[in-house]
Amino acid sequence: GTGGNGSARTVVRGLGPSLAQQGVTGALQNPQLVIFNGNGDVLATNDNWQDTQAAELRSLNLAPSDARESALILTLVQGNYSALLRGQDNTIGIGLVETYNVP
Repeated sequence: GTGGNGSARTVVRGLGPSLAQQGVTGALQNPQLVIFNGNGDVLATNDNWQDTQAAELRSLNLAPSDARESALILTLVQGNYSALLRGQDNTIGIGLVETYNVP
């Protein structure tokens, strides 16, 4: 939700391997997620979602189904942000970036 100071707690997920189960061919096999602020500075990165915040992602029911996928829980102040989803070792494929406001 939105806090009184104009911030929102957000989950950003970078999916790839699990898309194949939905019939997507050429899914990105090992997505890495990078979040940038409006100035282009890196705020956060994640390669495998279980490396950080795993228990909280599970408690929010937003844990990706594949261990190779990425997810971050961030508190973001009002402003502009960019999410980059790229394949490890410059691999290519189809990926999906999702954002959720969470309590």
